Amino acid sequence: MTHPQLIIFDCDGVLVDSELLSCRCLCDALAGCGIEVRLDEVLDRFLGRSMDAVLEYYRNGGRSLPEQFAADLAAKVRETFRAALCPIEDIGSVLEGLPIAHCVASSSALDRVALSLSLTGLARHFDGRLYTAQMVDRGKPAPDLFLYAAGKMRADPRHTLVIEDSVSGVQAAKAAGMTVWGFVGGSHYQMRDGAGTLRDAGADRVFARMADFWRTEQ
Repeated sequence: MTHPQLIIFDCDGVLVDSELLSCRCLCDALAGCGIEVRLDEVLDRFLGRSMDAVLEYYRNGGRSLPEQFAADLAAKVRETFRAALCPIEDIGSVLEGLPIAHCVASSSALDRVALSLSLTGLARHFDGRLYTAQMVDRGKPAPDLFLYAAGKMRADPRHTLVIEDSVSGVQAAKAAGMTVWGFVGGSHYQMRDGAGTLRDAGADRVFARMADFWRTEQ
């Protein structure tokens, strides 16, 4: 797709290099509840998923998490982001003067997305066009969030391009009838076969550098 009506960006792992930071926080929080889980397991299970999906996973496994778990984890993630969060390399150049309508659709909470974009200087590129799983009944991999965002932006899903880094996000975009490019340039893919995984999930293209965003593949 060379001339989309709308580009929808995921936030974590696409705009900001946050996935390893947040997944390490989740590992530590789970350990505090007596649940030992490796970082690679957290990435496999929860990359691109909402907090509700995390809570549901353990509830279904008979390990309901404490009532304050989500709030305590969110506070730890905010502290970590303020100390270490960086934008994805070259994303600013992609967004600067982008002539196509664009927005964010993320599984993260709205306040976390807003903080991430503010800390990395990217908020000005979206002017409040932020949509999150809190706004729909079903999060990714259901198509609800992407369809909601397209509706708010008055764009045809068939002419919408999604940039995603997770299997659940790719699946959600395809279920919404959209074109999706998988991005594997985040630090969480340095030791993982992200390209193969996202292609298997249905990504129409996979790329690893934002500098190659518009480059035609040979």
